[in-house]
Amino acid sequence: MSDATDDERERIRERKLRELRERLEREGDGRSETGAARASGAATGGAPDEPIEIEGEDHLQRVVSAHPVVLVDCYAEWCGPCKMMEPTIEALAAETDAAVATVDVDAHQTLATRLGVRGVPTLVCFADGEPAERLVGAQDRATLEALVARHG
Repeated sequence: MSDATDDERERIRERKLRELRERLEREGDGRSETGAARASGAATGGAPDEPIEIEGEDHLQRVVSAHPVVLVDCYAEWCGPCKMMEPTIEALAAETDAAVATVDVDAHQTLATRLGVRGVPTLVCFADGEPAERLVGAQDRATLEALVARHG
């Protein structure tokens, strides 16, 4: 490939990343009342306030068994949309009753396959120990709050 082609691809990637970041920020500003109440410190339920870094399949099973609702974020370090969602994932952990877990798909390829990950980010919501819903691609905060609320 020529340098000009590589430069053009990089410009397109940067523009798309910027557009996606702006869209997520716009959609994230329309938080629900439930999200606002949780943001004021109303989170309860014994779930950790930070995402749990999953270390393997057994660890995931322990986390899923220990909490009624677990939102699992399957991500990759190299994934731009995954990086953009990181603050939202952290906020959900701090402000909702759900436990939030993260799975690095590159470090845990077998687990990612078992979770049905075919693209990143993939979010899997577990309710009562079973996978209940799956979302693929970057999601705004309101969508993820609604997902947790549906299963909580």
